Amino acid sequence: MANMGNTMKGRDSFMFSKCKITVAKRMVHNNLANEYLEVPYEITVCDKVEDGQSFITDNPYELPNGMCASAWADIRPYIIAIASGGQFKFMKDKNTILASCADPIRPVLFTIERYD
Repeated sequence: MANMGNTMKGRDSFMFSKCKITVAKRMVHNNLANEYLEVPYEITVCDKVEDGQSFITDNPYELPNGMCASAWADIRPYIIAIASGGQFKFMKDKNTILASCADPIRPVLFTIERYD
C-alpha cells in the first residue's frame, strides 16, 4: 500500500497519493490526416503541451494548471488507478503507467508516476 503521508482526500473521502504526469512524446500521423480528413493540411504535433513538461497532482478530480482538459479527461482513469494505490504488473515500475490522449491524428503520450 502507498505511503499515505503525502496524500489528499478526494471524492468520498478517499485518499490519493501524489502523482507526476509527464509528457513523454507528442506525435503526428500525417498519413492518417491525408487519408481521413476532409481538408488535409500540414498538421503539427499538439501545441497545448511540450515534450518533457510535467504536472503534479494530488487530486485526480482537479485539472492541473496548464494541462490540456481533453487529455486530462482521457488519462484520468489511469491517474485515479495509480493515485489510489493500483499497480500495473506489466510495467517495469509498478507505480508507473503510460497513457495517451484520444486524438487519433495528434496523440500525446504521458507517463503517470505515483510518489510513495
